[in-house]
Amino acid sequence: MCDESWIDAVFRGFAVVTVHGAGYLLSPDFPPKDRLMPHSKKQIRNIAIVAHVDHGKTTLVDTMFQFAGTFRKNQQVQERAMDSDAQERERGITILAKNTAIDYHGWRINIVDTPGHADFGGQVERTLRMADAVLLLVDAAEGPMPQTRFVLRKAFENGLRALVMINKIDRPDARVSAVLDEVFELFIELGAHDDQLDFPVVYGSGRDGYAVLDMKDERTDLKPLFDMLQKHVPAPVQDDAGALQFQAATLDHDDFLGRIAIGRVKRGTIKNGQRVALCHPDRSKATLIPVKGLFRYEGLNRVACEEVKCGDIAVVAGIEEFRIGDTLCPPEQQDPLPPIHMDEPTISMEFFVSNSPFAGQEGQFVTSRQILGRLEKAALRDVALVLVPPDSSEAGEGYELKGRGVMHLGVLIENMRREGFEFSVGKPRVILKKVDGKLCEPYERTSIDVPTVSAGKIIEYFGRRRGEMTHMEPFENSSRIEFLVPSRGLIGARTALMTLSQGMAILSHVFECWRPDGGPLPMRQNGVLIADRTGDSIPYGMFGLLDRGTFFIAPGTPVYEGMIIGENNKDNDLGVNVCREKKLTNIRSAGKDDNVKLPPPHVMSLEEALEYLEDDELLEVTPKTLRLRKRMLSEMERKKQTRKDNKAARV
Repeated sequence: MCDESWIDAVFRGFAVVTVHGAGYLLSPDFPPKDRLMPHSKKQIRNIAIVAHVDHGKTTLVDTMFQFAGTFRKNQQVQERAMDSDAQERERGITILAKNTAIDYHGWRINIVDTPGHADFGGQVERTLRMADAVLLLVDAAEGPMPQTRFVLRKAFENGLRALVMINKIDRPDARVSAVLDEVFELFIELGAHDDQLDFPVVYGSGRDGYAVLDMKDERTDLKPLFDMLQKHVPAPVQDDAGALQFQAATLDHDDFLGRIAIGRVKRGTIKNGQRVALCHPDRSKATLIPVKGLFRYEGLNRVACEEVKCGDIAVVAGIEEFRIGDTLCPPEQQDPLPPIHMDEPTISMEFFVSNSPFAGQEGQFVTSRQILGRLEKAALRDVALVLVPPDSSEAGEGYELKGRGVMHLGVLIENMRREGFEFSVGKPRVILKKVDGKLCEPYERTSIDVPTVSAGKIIEYFGRRRGEMTHMEPFENSSRIEFLVPSRGLIGARTALMTLSQGMAILSHVFECWRPDGGPLPMRQNGVLIADRTGDSIPYGMFGLLDRGTFFIAPGTPVYEGMIIGENNKDNDLGVNVCREKKLTNIRSAGKDDNVKLPPPHVMSLEEALEYLEDDELLEVTPKTLRLRKRMLSEMERKKQTRKDNKAARV
């Protein structure tokens, strides 16, 4: 073996070194004698960080990296380093669960950063398979929220122990003692057993990078948090010599490596180049294939390795046949792990090839084959998405995709338009199913934080949408109101709540149960303004229609017959001509006319547009434009269909 001081001098600042063929980690914070430690001798801990949206999961991981020395002191790292997806950084939320590993004083801590939004709960359910415990973050001011309940319930269902961190204790409105009591009550409500109720707690701030065991302690660094992880996270079962079992919990794709499967080695050791059997309990025949690439996580990077032992998280590359829930086993001992079961989807949406007059002008991928292939790829990577086979779908010429919520499907739609796809989607529909012979619909536990002066309007609004108020708690100048609301009653609710509360309402919700169909809900109160011809919108023509309603388009926007250009002040749909120009005569010249002044248009986001749709409308999605339109573009065809529907209703 080489001289230790020579190793220290040559390899200072490197993350991994190789000496006589063995892999070693180098941490400049350790004394020289403790600095080198073989990978195989490290103690492994697997933890998932779970919390409600915006309670600080990803920010905490950033400061854990800094404290453990994962990054060099002069290394430039962007904030929320784990949120690598463009939409994650734009929306400020975690959409995809991600893995990382931190080496700390001879310990290897594998961390899964999970989404907090209930629409992406499918990411939480399957990634918990890789953890032995969860670190539950709770905001010191907001306390447990609906999605806190969701992620904690999933952890208990997987038999995991929960460790608690009360985060953001530096907030001026923090109420640490009350929040801790609420967390304890939530544990009891979710049926935690005695060992789970005896949970360890630290208090801290992920943004400022400190944790304390007692509120009176000095706030210096995250050592109390790491000590809690080392002491209370159970060690994974070590069975390195057993027959291999590796189950894929997450799939990814790399342009050079092909399909990538991320999961935990449940038993045995997986080796690069090893010949394995790809098994699943629902398939009678296994596929024999070699492991073409093997990696482990070191910080944010995937590092190539020759083997990964039991209890650790591995990345297997190059097996195109991999599906989520598949197990790698030795060919001579095929013993697949149980499949990963998911909660059922609650929302469905139809995807169509665009047939508008502007179809194909902006998109690169416009055919049904290309759209179907992209939806199949999305359903493969995210098992919470369910693509209904085209031959059994009720979507007619389109494709039906089921998911967890409007945002869940909205993220996919936004990704597709950024990739160059052009298509149309229908109104999000709630999925119904029979329970004990009764037709039931999904109900969601909903929490709204709203200024107290607006609480009455919020209660009245959800009362009309068949919401059942279960709890109301006042704070200083605001109130938290909880409801049980049908999922279809929440479609369009976010925009309405912003209007009722002057933009101050904070809405969060999570699936609770299935209940009998509650009957019809009030539809959109206002009709729409529909362009009656194709052309460019003219300021003069739009100015003459200001008293009719609110416009969704700006002057100069190309429109076509059947395109929705605004909202009518009345409850009926109205065809209008926004392409009308002012006729000039030999008496009046254009230069003498008064300048036309129009109010700014109401520009909707993707989620707002999806929630605005009615059954007879579509949203046309292109890489550059979002257009609301009628399914039937011709006014004559719409009138014929209305008469036909009225006749059928009378019969």
